[in-house]
Amino acid sequence: MEISRCGSKPTEKGPEAYFKGSVRIDRLFDAPAPARAAGASVTFEPGARTAWHTHPLGQTLIVTSGCGWAQRWGGPVEEIRPGDVIWFAPGEKHWHGATASTGMTHVAVHEKLEGKAVEWLEQVSDEQYGAR
Repeated sequence: MEISRCGSKPTEKGPEAYFKGSVRIDRLFDAPAPARAAGASVTFEPGARTAWHTHPLGQTLIVTSGCGWAQRWGGPVEEIRPGDVIWFAPGEKHWHGATASTGMTHVAVHEKLEGKAVEWLEQVSDEQYGAR
């Protein structure tokens, strides 16, 4: 058994190359091999969001507070709220973040394939973000 104490890992700022707006990332776990799972609590201030991206083995989001938006490529922007669980299939191009007026926090869980958990793509345009 291993216990990671709250505050044992520093909060990180979401890199501008992969996020737009103010984003805080608190890494929760990164399971050692042979396990592949990793998870983080991600907090988006109003208007903040990820860039478009994919995950080789998919991603699960669990919204814990606030109100956010998520969209898969070619689909509508969907509102997400506390208690919602969102699954993105392997390779599914998507983005997620806060609404324009409300912050949002979610726990993100994904697995690594050959050491890689995410493929970052282009930024979500303001037009795509506002398409509701």
